[in-house]
Amino acid sequence: MKEGRVGALRVVALSPDVDAPRGGEVSTHRAAVWTNLPLLVLGLASLALYVYGLGFDKTHKLQIVWFIKVALAQCALYALAAWLVWRGRGRRSTLLLVIVFAALFRLSVLFAPPLLSDDIYRYVWDGRVQAAGINPYRYVPADDALRFLRDADVYPNINRRDFAPTIYPPLAQMIFFLATRVSERIVWMKAVMVLFEVAGLYALAALLASFKLPRQRVLLAAWHPLAVWEIASSGHVDALVICFVALALLARRRGGDALTGALLAAAVLVKLFPLVLWPALYRRRSWRMPLAFCVTLGAGYLPYLSVGARHVLGYLPGYASEEGLRSGERFFLPQLAGGLSGEARGAVAAYMFFALVLMLALAAWCLLRRERDEREYAGRAAVLASAFTVLLSPHYTWYFAWLVVFLCVSGARFVAPLLCLTAAAFMLYGTWLGDAPAEMLRLNISIYLPPALLLVLSYRRRAGVC
Repeated sequence: MKEGRVGALRVVALSPDVDAPRGGEVSTHRAAVWTNLPLLVLGLASLALYVYGLGFDKTHKLQIVWFIKVALAQCALYALAAWLVWRGRGRRSTLLLVIVFAALFRLSVLFAPPLLSDDIYRYVWDGRVQAAGINPYRYVPADDALRFLRDADVYPNINRRDFAPTIYPPLAQMIFFLATRVSERIVWMKAVMVLFEVAGLYALAALLASFKLPRQRVLLAAWHPLAVWEIASSGHVDALVICFVALALLARRRGGDALTGALLAAAVLVKLFPLVLWPALYRRRSWRMPLAFCVTLGAGYLPYLSVGARHVLGYLPGYASEEGLRSGERFFLPQLAGGLSGEARGAVAAYMFFALVLMLALAAWCLLRRERDEREYAGRAAVLASAFTVLLSPHYTWYFAWLVVFLCVSGARFVAPLLCLTAAAFMLYGTWLGDAPAEMLRLNISIYLPPALLLVLSYRRRAGVC
């Protein structure tokens, strides 16, 4: 009898029909739990810091140091979350957790007044001007011709309203117009920017899935404090760049050359600098991509040419002078060379030439070298975007926001330096306390040196040196 029972138990234990958990499933479930529980804690801590950060009083500039500390603390939590997702074996529950907290982060700051920038007031103003049938590139806001559009909420908060026409390219203007036809409230304009960002995040998740990578890696863009503060809080137009660049990367992956060109042109029609991605997204011997790019670009500018080809650039030439792009005052590398040698700006012309040659060399590398795998074009786009941003060394934090797109699709060796660079960009808010050359040099060293060291260490490890 005993042997019969033992035999029966063995048959039951070995039977494939028994509804018992499999070892692999249990292991995956445990791995997901060990990913999700720390993510939950990190998400709650980050959410608390967003609410706490809203206590920043921009009327007291010294408080900006306090805000920078809060933002950098959030970046540390975000880096831990990114490491967990990158190394963990998450399941759908992990992706759901990523989505829920990404939404909560944005909702926590969306309905508060813009804390760190007043650019969004110009967006609403430009939409209002177009609704009145006036070309937004024609007048500065303070012009008497626009007196009838002034109000007590938007007009007084427009920066450079006395001397600067709008700087934003045509597609941005079209979106400003359409958004303000629904509502001219600031919170609505911020919501529109968040919706475009969400579309970009969806495209990134689809791109990751097409590469057979875990979709929860979209956390690297969705949880980045830089994206939350600069888009959901300040409502920066860089959300549109994130959206169209992510969609262009996805279109390139799916072989839609014409759509890739049109979407890249759309990004350029929001801010000009995504143009540097063209060599990475171009597919050899394809005429559809460049044709669609040129047609879209021309169609975007056509409705605004009533002011003339020169004036359709708006305040861009004046902005280049104001921000030291012509004189070289804002470029970090010549500033560093001048600081080390004791010479003031003597290498600006040489630096301009060096930057141009370097970007052309990278463009040639993208165009002439064959792609070894299906993801390489995205990595090349990340290199072009990062190199251009570092060479430009922007004066404003939100100019780094578009780089979060490439965190999701970059190779392992590039993620840590890029994450460090985008997090360190918060240091630029230190310019609220002063932006003299010596102060800018210190800020830029704190922004660019750590990522450079991480990049060198990453390549040394890959080469087996360390």
